[in-house]
Parts: sequence; structure tokens; C-alpha cells
Amino acid sequence: DGTCTANITNNLSNRRININGAMTIAQRGTVTGITSSTYAGPDRFRFGIGSHGTFTVSQDSSAPTGSGFANSLKLACTTADTSVATGAAGYFQHKIEGQDCQRIKKGTSSAEQLAVQFWVKSNKTGTYALQCQDNDNSRNFTTTYSISSADTWEKKTITIPADTTGALDDDNNVSLTFNFWLVAGTDFTSGATSTTWYSSTNANAAKGHAVNIADSTSNEWYMTGFQVETGSVHTDFEHKCYQEELYRCYRYY
Repeated sequence: DGTCTANITNNLSNRRININGAMTIAQRGTVTGITSSTYAGPDRFRFGIGSHGTFTVSQDSSAPTGSGFANSLKLACTTADTSVATGAAGYFQHKIEGQDCQRIKKGTSSAEQLAVQFWVKSNKTGTYALQCQDNDNSRNFTTTYSISSADTWEKKTITIPADTTGALDDDNNVSLTFNFWLVAGTDFTSGATSTTWYSSTNANAAKGHAVNIADSTSNEWYMTGFQVETGSVHTDFEHKCYQEELYRCYRYY
């Protein structure tokens, strides 16, 4: 009809706010026998666990073909737990310092949306929860994504709405945390579904999550290509050279 719509983005460097999204750096290596929360496998990813199963976390060479990625974060269940207690929890965390989040302009009338993308693969199909925590103001946003085909790499894109409440501290403490839920008891799923940011409530943290990654020792979960950027458009993943990503990780290990 003579009209068109264009999404025009600024392709400057440093669009990706998070670190090691391509799972390139793994200074801790493979960690086995995990029964309590710890950093393991690729740098900047902490596996949080609460009284549920035993796991191995590692860097893996599996990656989506033609994506430009050569590594992934891998979780493998080594001791199963088929009964999900009310307080059971299992999730990967990625934490970002406040001084690296100022561009989001959270807590102002100019607050930005966040465009989140990642590739994921698992033998466990179903609905998984992704939670974004504002650690400075005890505010959260939780949404879900689905793994539709077993053992198949799938790309997920999620838009987190802007939040005009609660500015993020301009310091080196954690301000934003992304939680990729893999196990969630009713203490974390019994709350209300929300399409906006909400005041911290445990019952909402993993609302909608419906997978128990620990119900079999055959279960595995992989993730790579994790990118967080401002705006509503999911731009191409910003790859960084090995040296640059390594020095960013040195700050924490």
C-alpha cells in the first residue's frame, strides 16, 4: 500500500550489557557433585540450588549450527529427585553491577525496555520461567518461555518492560539479576501472573514454571548466545574477542 515499517537501531559497540554471553570463558571448568549454590562452568553464571538433586555444570562444545557460537553452558542432573518440595529451587543466575546498568534509566520517566535473547536446548520440553530482579529496590519481573522440541537448539527473544519505579544504584554492587529457573516449588510458583514489574514476592518469582530438570539423570539443559540490551529490538548478538571477554571476567575471578 506504499507504506513500510522499519526498526532502525544504533549499531555501536557495547550494546550487550551482560558478560560472557557466548560462554567463551570458563575459568572454573567443570564442577561435579553440586548440591549447594556455586559458580561453575562458564564465568559469571551461578547455579542456585535449594534441597533438590545433584548436578554437574560445565562448558560444552554444543552450539546451534550457523549461529557463530562455539560453546554453551551445560547443566546435567546426576542424582534425580522426582518430588518437588514446596521450597525446592534450581536456577542459573547472571548478576550485573549497578554502574553498568545506568543506560537503562530505570526509575525515571525515560526508563528503557530490555531486549533479552538466548539460545536454549534440553531433552525436557515444557514451560520455563525467566525472572529479572531489581536488587536495589526489591522489584521483579517474571515471564516464561517454552522449549518445544527435545534436544533441539531454539532461539528465544523476550522483551522486559520499562520500569519507571526504582532507580538503580550507580556502584559496583549487584543491581540486576537474571534467573533462569529450572526447578521451582510452589513457594515460587503459587503467586499471580504479572505483565509488569512487581514488588518482590517469592510466590511470583517463577510463576508459570512447569519443569523439574532433576526428575531424571538423563536430563540436560544448555544455553548460549545470552544478550541483554536496551530497547525493544533484538539486534544481532554482539561478539567480543576472547581477550576482551576474558578481562571482563577477571574482575570477578
